Amino acid sequence: MTLPAPIGVYIHWPYCAKICPYCDFNVVRERGRTEEQAVLVEAILTDLANQAALLGPRRLVSIFFGGGTPSLMRPDAVAQIIAAAKAHWPSKDGVEISLEANPTDAEAERFKAFAKAGVERLSLGVQALNDEALRFLGRNHGAAEASRAARTARDIFPRLSIDLIYALPGQDPGSWARALEAAADLGADHISPYQLTIEAGTAFDRAVRRGLFAPADPDLGAALYETSQSVLTAHGFDAYEVSNHAKGQGARSQHNLIYWRGQDYVGLGPGAHGRLSFEQGRVASFAASKIGDYLDTVAATGLGWASRQALSAVEVAEERLLAGLRIDEGVAFKDLAALDLTPEHPRVILLADLGLLSITGEHMVATAKGRAVLDAVTSALAVDGLKG
Repeated sequence: MTLPAPIGVYIHWPYCAKICPYCDFNVVRERGRTEEQAVLVEAILTDLANQAALLGPRRLVSIFFGGGTPSLMRPDAVAQIIAAAKAHWPSKDGVEISLEANPTDAEAERFKAFAKAGVERLSLGVQALNDEALRFLGRNHGAAEASRAARTARDIFPRLSIDLIYALPGQDPGSWARALEAAADLGADHISPYQLTIEAGTAFDRAVRRGLFAPADPDLGAALYETSQSVLTAHGFDAYEVSNHAKGQGARSQHNLIYWRGQDYVGLGPGAHGRLSFEQGRVASFAASKIGDYLDTVAATGLGWASRQALSAVEVAEERLLAGLRIDEGVAFKDLAALDLTPEHPRVILLADLGLLSITGEHMVATAKGRAVLDAVTSALAVDGLKG
């Protein structure tokens, strides 16, 4: 019997207690918008029901509450959305249910309520484990509070993931190694270190243009990346994706693997994106980004989509290339047919000879060396890259 295609559900909760200076996500200050939040939950449930009706039977793999700060949600609202998703797509297998949280004491007190609601994997935005770095990042928690929240979460949730940011001003490989050591000691089974990037329009972008600080140069960024690999490997973490490390297969993020494997996911909430497969082909959906527009769109159409785009075969293949080379299982050549990439293609052979790609059967995998320069590798392989 053929199983229904897997699907993930992403819920974007746009509210934050404070907007971080590096953040370019679709977020707003919470400021006590209690009534609006209740209406948004109902709109998300309506959007979910109508997308489920369009898609038909699927095999639910994951539900991910992101943002924003979804740990500001009412736990009963989280439970309601989880129950609805499971009702639309019953699954005999376990469903990974993740929620992003900030490590403030106020939110840590709510962890048990989220676990009772059905969350079994907490993604904790620690970001740094020293107070100076946290102040620079504009976080509303301190290092001791972050450690305390992580240990509390580890005792409540079966799975714990920690996010960290590196390449901060004044950081060197030695200080970053010590930060990673401290994070590994918190007991998480998944750690995601991300290099600080300066996104246009953010407070950090304005600060850099005013000369208040300078981003890390590429050589330092590369050295810090290699430090991440060596320290986390020594602590038993597998680098299964460029910026994601897990203690074994069971600790890998099933929701993120849906993205990287080119599988389907529903996007719910203001600004959420989705990728959905129909008989006519693959479609990219884009929800209205402003909260009011999202609510109005759902009220008018039953869906939150501001637009949707039918993806060409080349666009689908390019997405598979960009995402698939990020993970250690790589990408199948059959998924890249629209790019005319095969094991015998001159660009593939060249990159393999340079030690940047490994060809294993019908798959192409970026090597550790290739991951360090992955943008260059994918650019060379993409349809507009180097010509064979």
